[in-house]
Amino acid sequence: MKPQIQPSNFAFLNKLMDHNDRDWFNAHKAEFLQEQDLVVGFAEALLQDLNTHDVIETPSGSKSVYRIYRDTRFSKDKTPYKTHWSGSFKRAGKNRRGSYYFHLEPGNSFIGGGFWGPNAADLKLIRDDLSFDPNPLRKILNTESFISSFGNLKGEQLKTTPKGFDANDEAIDLLRYKQYLLLRRCSDEEVLSADFLKTVGETFKNMRPFLDYMTEVLTTDINGLSI
Repeated sequence: MKPQIQPSNFAFLNKLMDHNDRDWFNAHKAEFLQEQDLVVGFAEALLQDLNTHDVIETPSGSKSVYRIYRDTRFSKDKTPYKTHWSGSFKRAGKNRRGSYYFHLEPGNSFIGGGFWGPNAADLKLIRDDLSFDPNPLRKILNTESFISSFGNLKGEQLKTTPKGFDANDEAIDLLRYKQYLLLRRCSDEEVLSADFLKTVGETFKNMRPFLDYMTEVLTTDINGLSI
């Protein structure tokens, strides 16, 4: 039987939402570890599927799953634990840019990917390419597989024109992005279904045209030579 997210995975998170303190967590540590093992098994199956059509740097499902402990040093919210399961997979090598992500939380689950925090140099390369010719990306964003999976491009945007670009640029709607993210929201019923592993795998596959486009932009110059 293929690994899947179990109702108990969400049941534990719901209890943690109501008792987000160290005493309760320590008293239920064995339950946490049992539920985490199920999520790790699911992540391992995702990794194996990803490696059939991509090359992933993340070595194992356990390495992909994020710690449940929150870093509260610079946060006003001092609750010590996350109330979701999540993990990510990094594509291998400089010629495979972008990453895959999953977030499992009652009422707020999603599958994501793309470029969460591109540095200034990468953002400039992306914007220069889009200003030169936005049509390759627009073609990807308008495909049936992209729209059915993600709807539209997501990510934080500038309210003004990026420095060095024209407000009348035909690609101004794309140039304003500071993040280039793909996001597919999932209901609790979807997450807990036996088909969810397949759903996530297909969603990750549908990210590839976007990731491959961005990889080319970020790793080659205007003549198509490696940079």
